[in-house]
Formats: sequence, structure tokens, C-alpha cells
Amino acid sequence: MREPQRTVISNATPLIALALIGQLELLQRLYTSVLIPPAVQAEVLAGGVGRPGYAELQRASWLQLTPLQDPRRADLLSDLDRGEAEVLALAQELNADLVIVDERLGRRHAKRLGLPLTGTLGVLLKAKSVGYLTEVKPWIEQLQQGGIRLDAFLVAEALQLAGE
Repeated sequence: MREPQRTVISNATPLIALALIGQLELLQRLYTSVLIPPAVQAEVLAGGVGRPGYAELQRASWLQLTPLQDPRRADLLSDLDRGEAEVLALAQELNADLVIVDERLGRRHAKRLGLPLTGTLGVLLKAKSVGYLTEVKPWIEQLQQGGIRLDAFLVAEALQLAGE
């Protein structure tokens, strides 16, 4: 069940993580289209051919490359990596309905800026809640086995919210 058209902007890590477990399309199913700033595209593609997200990003026409109107806005978030800074700056420019960020410092900034926020685990939980997934635990385990670091408290909280 797709939500009405919303302005959703993603950072690189959730794209890579979802691609790693073969679930990147959940973003399209949930949100129709997702915007990414140039630095996020560059970060995903920097992994190179054969790395999670590389081919998926190039095939996903619903991921829309969206440059910032004022790139200097991202410069103000100098303690973040460029991708996170551009995600948050673009979210401010477009008054985004949702940002998808996993990194702790990026999430802290998003909250401070009053931006609606979720992460990879939140996407999996939403997908389960609307019936696209029957469980989240196997996907979380695949993320961890694939080298995605997840805070143990967040995993426990996600599993509790999922009823697993």
C-alpha cells in the first residue's frame, strides 16, 4: 500500500543496506519515488561495480537525482559527511515529508532541524506493517551478516515493534 505522493529523501547507507538484502524496491513500493542529492549518488556509485547499490541505483528510475538549489546550505553541516549534509539541506529546501538516514550524527541533526525521520529498520517495519514483508528478523540478520552495523538496542526495539 503506497502512501500518497510524498517528498522522501534518502541517504546512501539505507540504499546500500536495502540493496544488500535485495529489498531496495521496498522504497518504491512504500513511497513511489525517492529523491537523492548528488553526493548520495556519488557515494553509492563509489563502491564500484559488484558492490551493493551500484547496479540497483542505475536501474531504479524511481530514485530521482535532485540537486540542491543552494549547495552552500550543506556546507553549514560541516561535521557530517557530504551525503548526509546534502540530504538534510535538500530536505530543508523542499520541506521534505521524510528523510531516511541511519548514521547517528545525521539523525541527531535531522531531529534538531525538525525533519521527519526514519532509517533502514524503520523502512523494514513499515513494509511489514503494510504487508510487504511477513517478518523483519530475517532481513535484519541478513543486514548484520552482510556487514551492516546495527545498534543492539535498536534491533531489539525493532523486533519488539514488529512483534517478533
